[in-house]
Amino acid sequence: MGERVDRERENRFLAVHTAAHDRIYRYFRRRTDDAATAEDLCAEVFRIVWEKSGHSDDLSVIVLFGVAKNVLRNHDRSLSRAAGLMGALQLQRIHEPAEESAVLESIDRLAPKDREVLLLTYWDGLSAGEVAQLLNTSAAAVRMRLHRARKELTRILQQQTVSEGAAE
Repeated sequence: MGERVDRERENRFLAVHTAAHDRIYRYFRRRTDDAATAEDLCAEVFRIVWEKSGHSDDLSVIVLFGVAKNVLRNHDRSLSRAAGLMGALQLQRIHEPAEESAVLESIDRLAPKDREVLLLTYWDGLSAGEVAQLLNTSAAAVRMRLHRARKELTRILQQQTVSEGAAE
């Protein structure tokens, strides 16, 4: 019985997907900057519809467009928040002292794993054990990465200082 219900649900979903995918995609394509974003948002609509659909749920095109409208609204809010954050970060970089800017640039040059351990430890104030738990590794591995990250950061900062001295 359960298998038959799942198959019916899947068949209803596939029928709606086939009938409405292009219309939902075009809805997003007219309202977003690129095809990849439109396709991602369209996939999100059908993911939501699949998760929320039950035995007797109405899977009409109107329902799909309602979900699409909400997905687009969430996408636009995310873009707005990201733009605001980027603007705030740019303002902060403009107004920060040159030394602090050099340190941040040096941290950006670290390998991603080293940067992550360094930031979690010093910026976020997590202990080696907490970082290890978060990164699903051992505390010893975290301490080793932290040691390497500090050593590499020191090397990068010294290299910057030498190159700045040569430029002057």
